[in-house]
Amino acid sequence: MIRPAATQVPRSIPHSCSTLGRKIAALYNSFTSKPLKEHIFPPLMNMLIFFNFFKAPFLVDLKRPELKIAHTVNFYIRVEPGVILGIWHTVPSCRGEDAKGKDRCWYEAALHDGNPIIVYLHGSAEHRAAPHRLKLVKVLSDGGFHVLSVDYRGFGDSTGKPTEEGLTADAICVYEWTKARCGTTPVCLWGHSLGTGVATNAAKVLEEKGFPVDAIILEAPFTNIWVASINYPLLKIYRKLPGFLRTLMDALRKDKIVFPNDENVKSLSSPLLIIHGEDDNTVPLEFGKKLYEIAHNAYRNKERVKMVIFPPGFQHNLLCKSPMLLKTVRDFLSKQWA
Repeated sequence: MIRPAATQVPRSIPHSCSTLGRKIAALYNSFTSKPLKEHIFPPLMNMLIFFNFFKAPFLVDLKRPELKIAHTVNFYIRVEPGVILGIWHTVPSCRGEDAKGKDRCWYEAALHDGNPIIVYLHGSAEHRAAPHRLKLVKVLSDGGFHVLSVDYRGFGDSTGKPTEEGLTADAICVYEWTKARCGTTPVCLWGHSLGTGVATNAAKVLEEKGFPVDAIILEAPFTNIWVASINYPLLKIYRKLPGFLRTLMDALRKDKIVFPNDENVKSLSSPLLIIHGEDDNTVPLEFGKKLYEIAHNAYRNKERVKMVIFPPGFQHNLLCKSPMLLKTVRDFLSKQWA
């Protein structure tokens, strides 16, 4: 009597199911072993600090800056594998006619024409085509400056994911790229709001490498991101909730987000100008004053540190509208670079 052969069930199927089951169980245990706040707060704080997902203004072709601002070219710099930064280079208005019809190579060569250069490090949210950023670039261009407007990793059309370490690396890369092409022309790091933390982080690293930056301008700076976050308008209403501040600090610590302007300025020797609006409600003036005090006390050469307070009317983003901004910047840099 011949018995039918037993059906052979492939061993790989139950084995695969078992492996998948173990992975699911491990993920579940990992999730349930931590309080819910530990899963929610770190990514939430990362979103609130960088706000890079808000890519306004929308429907802007970042590859065609000429549609938004004159004598400007778009180009890209590769920082590391997977990270390519989008940058707009605006030449001084006095070279506007020369720039017509020119390609990126001409713009790059123009960096050593003797006109000072500003690497602009913007604040959180939006991208290099934001209206208030374009207004500042136009003012600086009309004042005789080259301006490199940088979108950090994860902002605009730049690739990668934003982290404090990553944004710092981006700023260092752009500064070093510029210095390698500008000859003896001075280069200034200009940080606004969140960008002030990026600027001082980068300046500290460069200082430690033995290459202090030519100058630093901090517009609406905070002392460190912990203090700034506590006073962030969207979070102020939650400050009195039990355990909120501890949870906030733990989340920032887990994400390794500090941006310690207050500690960084103690290590710098570069000319440092702090500018702040009197009616800035996003980053209150008291933070700028405190940072100036720390820097002034730390600097050996006190003449290298200056603070200028602008009267009400410009709030957090619009110091570019002040008629005294350009003169303030030019006077400071001319004295330091004399």
